[in-house]
Amino acid sequence: MKQNIYDNPTFFKKYSALRRSGLTYNDFVEQPAIKSLIFSLEGKSVLDLGCGDGRFAKYCIDHGAINVVGVDISSNMINQAKVENGHENIEYVCIPLEELEIPNDKFDMIISSLAIHYIEDYPALLKKVNGLLNKNGEFIFSTEHPIVTARKEMNNWVKDSDGNKVHWALDDYHEEGKREQSWYIDGVIKYHRTISTLLNGLIEAGFTIGKIIEPQSISTGIQQMPKIINEKRRPSFIVFKAILTGK
Repeated sequence: MKQNIYDNPTFFKKYSALRRSGLTYNDFVEQPAIKSLIFSLEGKSVLDLGCGDGRFAKYCIDHGAINVVGVDISSNMINQAKVENGHENIEYVCIPLEELEIPNDKFDMIISSLAIHYIEDYPALLKKVNGLLNKNGEFIFSTEHPIVTARKEMNNWVKDSDGNKVHWALDDYHEEGKREQSWYIDGVIKYHRTISTLLNGLIEAGFTIGKIIEPQSISTGIQQMPKIINEKRRPSFIVFKAILTGK
């Protein structure tokens, strides 16, 4: 199943407004974590899987990457990326990640920000990533944390009668597979995988694990978005750095 919620007009309008606010979990938790795992972009060729509006592709160019290919299933996102974050050394491609083929090019680094939990066939994606990386290339990706995606109801905070968050409910952890939730629109599909599945998939695909982060907010996030303090109670994301040493 290739899901494209970002071309739904209602979703795209609300999501775009959220990202432009600058007050998101992406800004204060997930993106700082991904960037912390990048030792250097200088002289690197980069593939951005699920590039969205292109702001990370442009970040890579601004920090020394020689070229970036940004890939996304959403024509809305690709069009926005070309307008807002276009550059002569960035190529934006509108195609599902599952169908991506770049036969005559390899990359020093492949990045994916919060896209892999939308992909049903994780091993197939890792095989594709392996084939697109140079030797000693780095694969850095984030996904929603398995404790977020585990519970089938996808409604995890247990609250008291006053609406205060009492604790986070964890259930169905080892029942991997499809989860469905409402996020601006109904029927948003994600795929739950355990931490061991995420890790072992990388190892079986020929990668060496470099580092794993379960990030909390940077300090400015807590100041500007106080509710983000709940990241101390449970992480929203998990971020992996894997290195292809076996080629």
